[in-house]
Amino acid sequence: MTLVLALEQNVVRQALKCLLELEDDFRVVGETGDGREAVALAERLRPGVLIVEIAMPGLHGLEVVRQARQRSPQTAVIVLSRHDSEWHVTEALRNGAAGYVVKQAEASELITAVRTVARGRRFLSTPLSEDLVQSWLRRSRAAADPYERLTTREREVLQLVAEGYSSRNIATRLSISARTAEAHRANVMQKLRLRNQADLIRFALGRGFLPPAELSLPRRRARPRTGG
Repeated sequence: MTLVLALEQNVVRQALKCLLELEDDFRVVGETGDGREAVALAERLRPGVLIVEIAMPGLHGLEVVRQARQRSPQTAVIVLSRHDSEWHVTEALRNGAAGYVVKQAEASELITAVRTVARGRRFLSTPLSEDLVQSWLRRSRAAADPYERLTTREREVLQLVAEGYSSRNIATRLSISARTAEAHRANVMQKLRLRNQADLIRFALGRGFLPPAELSLPRRRARPRTGG
């Protein structure tokens, strides 16, 4: 069984790779710490299973799930997350995740999750139950979430703005013009009813799109040191 790992921290990816490859029939064929690259790897490698965490730079994990499933429908996706809230679980499943495993789970539970989703069945981590999640899904369908109004591009821009990218840098990363990046940013602010950058950061943190320690300052090149 082939797997792709999408987790931000390299040491965590390496540890997880070692754990998974203790299973004779598991083979990790790709890994990345960037959300956009995770989608590209899923499309190019067509793995049996993609494991992704929510707080990913470049593109958050829940959007990775949605895009990866669109581009590689045969790939089953497992979300590995510290969140077990109603919104995170339902959003993952609505976006096409086949499994949801909390990071507090035992290692054996993740192995079971991989085997379960590879057989075409859904896997929910121990704190969750099928009845509970079904009730959450029914409730989420009845509720209006402004985030659902965002286009794919607007979700990408939201992520990058929250990470501190300027409109010019967003334009370069997404291969669009700076004016288009500004327009997407304005649409995001309007649709989510956000007033400023601080509101946007709070929104991203609340949804788990950024790790708690993520800085929201603009990214700048280091200045060369002068003098003696």
